[in-house]
Amino acid sequence: MAHKLFYVMEKRVSAEDMARICEAFEFACKAHEGQLRKSGDPYIVHPVAVAMIVAEELQLGANPVIAAFLHDVVEDTEYTINDIRQRFGDDVAFLVSVMTKKSDGRYEISKQVDNYKQMLNSIHYDIRALLIKLADRLHNMRTLGSMPPHKQMKIAGETDFFYAPLANRLGLYTIKIEMENLSFRYRCPHEYEYISRLIHRDELRHEARLHNFTDKIREVLQKEHIDAQVYAEFRPPFSIWRKMQKTGDDFNHIPFRHVVEIVFACDDMEQEKDLALKIYSRLTSAFSEKPCGIVNYLDVCKENGYQSFHVQLLSDFGYWEEVHISSERMVRNNHIGVVAERREDTVRLWIEKLRSVLKDLEFHQKDSDFIIDVSRAFYNDNIMVFTPNGKGLNLPKGATALDFAFEIHSDIGEHAQYARINGLLSSVKTKLQRGDIVEIGTNPDVHPQQNWKEYVMTYKGKGFLKRYFGQQEKPKYHLCSHCHPIPGEEVIGFIENDGMTTIHKRNCSVAIQLASKHGDSIVSVDYEEQSNILHSVRIHVLAIDRLHLLNDMINCITQELNLSIDDLNTKTVDNIVNCTMTFGVHSYNELQTINSQISVIDGVEEVKILNS
Repeated sequence: MAHKLFYVMEKRVSAEDMARICEAFEFACKAHEGQLRKSGDPYIVHPVAVAMIVAEELQLGANPVIAAFLHDVVEDTEYTINDIRQRFGDDVAFLVSVMTKKSDGRYEISKQVDNYKQMLNSIHYDIRALLIKLADRLHNMRTLGSMPPHKQMKIAGETDFFYAPLANRLGLYTIKIEMENLSFRYRCPHEYEYISRLIHRDELRHEARLHNFTDKIREVLQKEHIDAQVYAEFRPPFSIWRKMQKTGDDFNHIPFRHVVEIVFACDDMEQEKDLALKIYSRLTSAFSEKPCGIVNYLDVCKENGYQSFHVQLLSDFGYWEEVHISSERMVRNNHIGVVAERREDTVRLWIEKLRSVLKDLEFHQKDSDFIIDVSRAFYNDNIMVFTPNGKGLNLPKGATALDFAFEIHSDIGEHAQYARINGLLSSVKTKLQRGDIVEIGTNPDVHPQQNWKEYVMTYKGKGFLKRYFGQQEKPKYHLCSHCHPIPGEEVIGFIENDGMTTIHKRNCSVAIQLASKHGDSIVSVDYEEQSNILHSVRIHVLAIDRLHLLNDMINCITQELNLSIDDLNTKTVDNIVNCTMTFGVHSYNELQTINSQISVIDGVEEVKILNS
């Protein structure tokens, strides 16, 4: 393998760098002499394989290849970073240091999480260390069969949750797919084999019709003298399994288990879109197009740089087929992402995008959910939504208008009152769809509610709400969920096992039961009203119908006491009105005032408190 690597690299680097690469190989062989892998192979096989991935699949330069040869030397042998620096320079020493795990036993969170942070922090220099680490992990996954089951689970779990999302974020689609499937294979071998057999059966079953469909596409393109490859590609086992888990459907009911790829040649990048749309136009003349079956990733690519034009066409056999139209450049970039174009400004753009994500994650703060948040932020199920002035925002699939608001600015999120989605008034908790145009209405009197935490997916939103509620004064007591006491009512407290006091109404059945069993835990409490806290109550009004009756009742609550009504239901039968209203009050005295005022309204016969 080393000879193949030398052949690959000598085409790209100077004779001087080629000599350094050969020296690094010899140094690694000497350093790892006598060491074996779990498979029984000489250990040097691993760094050579990693260097080969770096050289051939990632197409990096001399120093990353040298660092790949040496990436385990400091960790597994007597040599130090200074030894590496003296022989191969500061740049190689830096890359190797990022790859070297901490060994002093002192970790902020855990050994694994601290190592992830160490790697991600390397992007303040450049992005090559991450790419070498991905190559290292990829080869470990390719040779995972020699490891015991518990090690397989650990390495596969790390790969699934961190390395595959990282590869995705860097646009390394091919590596991401391979990592996901290798992880799935070792985590769930029976499911992997089962789905693999189903895919193989699917390939045989649909071979003839896909052959006819792709042949017809070729004919269409040949008539237009368009140079393109056309082929069907079946989705890998992990992709199918994920769709099955997400939808609850079995294998046979998962749509588009394969896609038809059209990869066209185009020397001029500026003409790619025109040619892609020309292919689309000619295909829709030959095949029926599914309404709303287009996804345009040409103008608005995915966050990881993915570009293509997707359309769904009806084949002669009565199946909707998903067709992807891409240029050769797009396919290449989709496979090797950040390393596809080596211009300094292009690489800098990738680094800045990744840095901005890590900044949003408050990367340097100690957070036990760090790895979950990184995985969510780096993964590929993104949707593009737009502000009214056309600015596009990438949000995770399933994001809500609240996520959108926090993405614009934390002040917008904090005071978000409503949303307009495609011009329609909507709750801020509404899930967004790709292409939605979103506008957020704010109100300085609106503040985050505890249940907002259930409706945000982005780290910006989650991070803000965590800080917001963390800064609030912790409650001194709990309220009984059975009787819902209100300040001003006759109440009593019970000290719970956790030391917190729970407040009950004195006539609460739960309180009476507790008093008979745990009388020593009873305490007196001062349950005072607070101007910023409202308690939900519900009243029922029975009245004789007349003009403006409902308006008079509402005014008692909204105009005279400046409270908001959350729910109102009214029904009139034979001039008898039954009305139920739900609203918030600050105290029991305030509720009594409302009752008294509604009771004297002309036509009102009875006012009952249904819960308080």
